[in-house]
Amino acid sequence: MGAADAVPGVSGGTIAFISGIYPELIKTISGLNLGLIKILKDQGIKAFWQEANGRFLLTLVAGILVSFVSLMRLAKFLIEQHPIWIWSFFFGLIVASVLYMARQVKHWNLWRYLSLISGTLLAFYLTQLPSYGGVDQAWFLFFAGAVAICAMILPGISGSFILVILGAYKTLSDALHDFDIQKIILFVGGAVLGLLSFSRVLRWLFNRYQDTTLAILTGFVLGSLNKIWPWKETLEVLERSSGLRFGMERFEFGTLSEAQRASGDFESLKALKESSILPYDFTAINPGVDAEIIPALSMMLLGIVVLFSLEYLGREKNTQ
Repeated sequence: MGAADAVPGVSGGTIAFISGIYPELIKTISGLNLGLIKILKDQGIKAFWQEANGRFLLTLVAGILVSFVSLMRLAKFLIEQHPIWIWSFFFGLIVASVLYMARQVKHWNLWRYLSLISGTLLAFYLTQLPSYGGVDQAWFLFFAGAVAICAMILPGISGSFILVILGAYKTLSDALHDFDIQKIILFVGGAVLGLLSFSRVLRWLFNRYQDTTLAILTGFVLGSLNKIWPWKETLEVLERSSGLRFGMERFEFGTLSEAQRASGDFESLKALKESSILPYDFTAINPGVDAEIIPALSMMLLGIVVLFSLEYLGREKNTQ
């Protein structure tokens, strides 16, 4: 789950779902409340540990944290140095997530198809929004953590994808890379608050409207594919030091990531608004840059294979 949420592709919730631990995960998280303090006081540590499902939580959280921190550092390097390859892999993961989520809806009807379409349109609209301009401020990570953790426990939606939409993904990855304790604590604090609050809402929705909820989430993931498309044209750029916004006219490249790779400067500028384009158009606006179509398609296929391999392993485990 930590590895999944370290990249803006498949969600940790999907990993939990296909591996068979999702019901226990939601039940355990939503069961964390002030009543546990009374149990600790009246009945002792052992009763508290059992009631909180402590062994499950400790193992899960330790695995998530170790994997998330280590993979965030790797993802930072890959996004900077090999953007087409890594975004193609993410794209394949999300395509597979869409297929997997759609299969979980037991009974499709008109209302659920409308829910699917609504979720798709909403997500596509969100992917058209420019990144939030104030994400370099440390306090914003508290809010981003609260929102992203909600996505983390939703099957199909990546917490890191939400960070990308909010514009906080690189800020967090830099904080983890540089071990910026203040920013990390703010993010974790927001995540804890969001997790404890949203898990109760999620448990209620799945208990009463499971198929409709899954249909909306499937649509949201489908619409989000636009954000992860590997070939982009940058329309607006932010200069971090001055706050100035401008287009790509001053560069010989039409995509900021390519201009950054050429200069080696990944810190001073940030893409605020991008548009998905075809690979051939990508080559046209970025002279001398290969669109890497064959490697990109291979990475997409690898992403699809990885997700469905995990599904197969989870199914085999549940049948034992």
